[in-house]
Amino acid sequence: MKQPKKIAAVLVLIVLIGGIWYAYQRHEQQARLAAAREITLSGNVDVREITVAFRESDRIRDLLVEEGDTVREGDVLGHLDSDELMLTLRKTDAQIAAQQSTVDKLHNGTRTEEVRQAEARLRSAQAAAEYARGVYMRRQAIYDSVEGVSEQELDNARTEANAKEAAVAEASQALQEAQAGPREEDVREAEATLKSLQEERAREAYVLSQYELKAPADGVIRSRLLEPGDMASPSAPVFKLSLLDKKWVRAYVSETDLGRIYEGQAADVYIDSRKDQPIHGQIGYISDTAEFTPKTVQTDELRTALVYEVRVYVTDDDNVLRLGMPATVRIAL
Repeated sequence: MKQPKKIAAVLVLIVLIGGIWYAYQRHEQQARLAAAREITLSGNVDVREITVAFRESDRIRDLLVEEGDTVREGDVLGHLDSDELMLTLRKTDAQIAAQQSTVDKLHNGTRTEEVRQAEARLRSAQAAAEYARGVYMRRQAIYDSVEGVSEQELDNARTEANAKEAAVAEASQALQEAQAGPREEDVREAEATLKSLQEERAREAYVLSQYELKAPADGVIRSRLLEPGDMASPSAPVFKLSLLDKKWVRAYVSETDLGRIYEGQAADVYIDSRKDQPIHGQIGYISDTAEFTPKTVQTDELRTALVYEVRVYVTDDDNVLRLGMPATVRIAL
């Protein structure tokens, strides 16, 4: 009885071993078939980053965002101290108002009251000239007849008469200018001065707008490099911003698999925290030049094997990918 039992046990063992071997071979065959239908790559997440700085140099008054905050294009990130610039703007505004009054005055021309005043000054000058001329003529007659006045008195009377005649000519010219109104050259000069002040005001307003730091694109504040009270300048970045519009996984493919992929091919990206939720993307770049496997990349080939860089671009709507995060790329063939 013992002999048949031993034989049966051996047969069962043989069948069991055979089943295990068959299952193993089957699994290996399926793995080879799966490998033939899919390429798996390991890589790291990469994103574009930009540094954001003020265009003007002054002391930082405040910063409105912290590291990790999500910002949208146009969001205000901070301000510079603008007190001095505001004083300059108010001074320029006062100069513009004064010059505008001058231009308006020139365009409106001479007022009727001013013309009447010029006419009155001309009549007064004519009367004074007529009186001075009469005095001179009388003294000339006395001098010629009886020499009752000195030559010095006669010269003084002549000079006074000539001066009064010159005053008449000056008053007459002033009346003509009042009646004619301002010259076109004066109007153009005043308008040019006004325009220059307005352009200067626009420049100062633009500089003031640069005292406000705005986000140039959608992104996440990665680093805050300066603080309120620090001196800002165009060469001193205030924030480092990770852009949200384009992310990719940088991976490397061996030369044996290079011919099995192409740009535009669909790919799925997996990360450790979301192993069952792939992020869909596509291959956007394949390097034309081979290189040695980087130390951070895990492959089954030798480290000295040549590989080609591949970038798988993804749309990360949930913003779960972070710079440098390890990721697995699966490309269905």
